Amino acid sequence: MLTILGFAMIATFLVLIMMKKMSPIAALVLIPALFCVAVGQGAKLGDYVIEGVGTLAPTAAMLMFAIVYFGVMIDVGLFDPIVRGILRFCKADPMRIVIGTALLAAVVSLDGDGSTTFMITVSAMYPLYKRLKMSLVVMTGVAATANGVMNTLPWGGPTARAATALKVDAADIFVPMIPALAVGLLAVVLLACVLGRRERKRLGMLTLDEALVTEPETVLVGAGSSGSGGGDRLTKAPKGGPGTATGGADTGEGEGDGDEEFKGLDPHRSTLRPKLYWFNAGLTVALLAAMILELMPIPVLFLLGAALALTVNFPHMPDQRARIAAHADNVLNVSGMVFAAAVFTGVLTGTGMVEHMADWLVGAIPDAMGPHMAIVTGVLSLPLTYFMSNDGFYFGVLPVLAEAGAAHGVSPLEVARASIVGQPLHMSSPLVPAVYVLVGMAKVEFGDHTRFTVKWAVLTSLVVLGAGILFGII
Repeated sequence: MLTILGFAMIATFLVLIMMKKMSPIAALVLIPALFCVAVGQGAKLGDYVIEGVGTLAPTAAMLMFAIVYFGVMIDVGLFDPIVRGILRFCKADPMRIVIGTALLAAVVSLDGDGSTTFMITVSAMYPLYKRLKMSLVVMTGVAATANGVMNTLPWGGPTARAATALKVDAADIFVPMIPALAVGLLAVVLLACVLGRRERKRLGMLTLDEALVTEPETVLVGAGSSGSGGGDRLTKAPKGGPGTATGGADTGEGEGDGDEEFKGLDPHRSTLRPKLYWFNAGLTVALLAAMILELMPIPVLFLLGAALALTVNFPHMPDQRARIAAHADNVLNVSGMVFAAAVFTGVLTGTGMVEHMADWLVGAIPDAMGPHMAIVTGVLSLPLTYFMSNDGFYFGVLPVLAEAGAAHGVSPLEVARASIVGQPLHMSSPLVPAVYVLVGMAKVEFGDHTRFTVKWAVLTSLVVLGAGILFGII
């Protein structure tokens, strides 16, 4: 009976959030509460929730302060030189532009928010693709796949969900997976090379001067690389007239294809702190190094880092409040999801549902596959995280797979690591809100993006899984 009710609870949760009848937070709380009453254990619901909240508090703290930290780093301009450097590297060579798209999306993905990544990447790269008549689905496909690999960062969501669902440390999942994820990121760069060479073959090898003929109304003029702040840029000039090479700051605003679109970030925003650039860069490197070396728990590192970044960059209290308020939506959504998950996982475990479902699943899986449950989980993560949300997979399916693996001696950590390999494909799922930001800003039909991207995203996910197996991580 508990087996049937357990699967019914998961199915109800998945259907409601996939049909958008309930928000993930509401579904994570209300559905398990109703099923807890249905199995006759409603009186113990409070105990399950309190125990779950206590377990998940460190994960929620990590996500909260990581979002604030990287949000502040974007605000103060830490990534601006990287964006400008990638654009200078791209020039007007289609292959370089596609590689630059992958690198830019990967770097900006450090903030853990897919929507932010896509907004910055598309606003920086779209004018280049449009002017040179490059395929826009190449841009969206490469950006989504690169972001999917980086989405496995502990503060990105999936790793935290896996840690939450299986009650393990996020660092124990992510840190050993770094070599496999690095191979996955390399695969994305190689994919960008292949797609870029295809675009170069289709369009020809272009230079900035040759790009002049690509606009019927205006021409593009290459600025000299004089080492000044602007670097190599494309600028607008009247058709037939000589262009002027500029290396300074942008002065035009709101002209649709103006220079600011090439930057991706407003170069005149009031939150910039250029005098503190090296402090912020050093702080970020030190924070990431401390995380990899496990010098302190990740929540403590980001708590200290966010507090220090806010204090140094914005010493006045009104400015600090403004920065916190600017990122409050992301913080509330993510941390709220984690605490709501305490109800779902608490009921699933406390009532014994997950144990009964695991027993049934163990019986259904051939004995020969049991010792390879981590690999099975990795393969299943591709279709399951594409056709359902991360909430549904990590809170509804992963605990069952982990219990089934444990019966065959497979560590929950191995199952958790394998569960994140499907993220490159997941980021193009129709259930991911950020993908609509990507295709909307790029003016690409979602169906076109899907048809182009899915095969490459599947290949990237399998590369990560294969690397994990080869390195003995999974």
